[in-house]
Amino acid sequence: MTVLLYIGVVLLAVAAYKLKKLSKSGALTSILVGFSIALGMGLGGLIILALFFVSSSALSSIFRTNSGAAVEAKGSKRDAMQVLANGGVAAIIALLHAMEPSITYQAAFIASLAAANSDTWASEIGKLSKSRPFHVLTFKRVEAGTSGAVTLLGTLSAVAGSAVIACGALFVHSEAVEWQFPLICGIIVAGFVGNIADTVFGATIQVTYTCEICGESTEKQLHCQEETVHKSGLTWVTNDTVNALCTLMGAVTGAGFSYMIL
Repeated sequence: MTVLLYIGVVLLAVAAYKLKKLSKSGALTSILVGFSIALGMGLGGLIILALFFVSSSALSSIFRTNSGAAVEAKGSKRDAMQVLANGGVAAIIALLHAMEPSITYQAAFIASLAAANSDTWASEIGKLSKSRPFHVLTFKRVEAGTSGAVTLLGTLSAVAGSAVIACGALFVHSEAVEWQFPLICGIIVAGFVGNIADTVFGATIQVTYTCEICGESTEKQLHCQEETVHKSGLTWVTNDTVNALCTLMGAVTGAGFSYMIL
């Protein structure tokens, strides 16, 4: 069974690469992440991982827009760092669970991916909002795609994205009905907390640069074929760093709910 899971991981990574959802480095890294999750969480863990990847990739394709493109540093293909940023924490937790099985690890694993999905849904669906977003700290209207920008539509989507992954708990621990409902609710909250943390970190410590040619804010150090000027944030804190912190915050919160509920 385990061998079949590993083969499935490789086939899915190859398919994602062929469909241009992953770069070559992203595909190779996703195989490592998938192997770790298959080892620690089995088929249920892979189903949750697939649920995150398929839903987030589908939203990226369906709602593809130029809105906010100026502040994005990377294209639509997920590279190795993006894969690790979204799935690295889950992979580590899965390996810990393989060494010492625990419902707390299961909850943390699901919550980390719930946070990643919550953030992705908020970003992709939030772009469709007809009203300009506002900054999470200053509450002033800002351009779509600005780090720390939120909309009502994006916030509701964040909750929905977390809920979709949280329901994956049924695949991981289906034999305990009394365990499911309260902890699923806790995981939904944990995923949303991760999304909020992502927004706050994006607004405070994530690096942004200004293009002196066109005046746009961007994460790129090169824009309009000229070097950009540091505007705010820590130079080593990229969007990938913030995404990793998002999943870590979701995992920690999910583990906390598990400890309190069970």
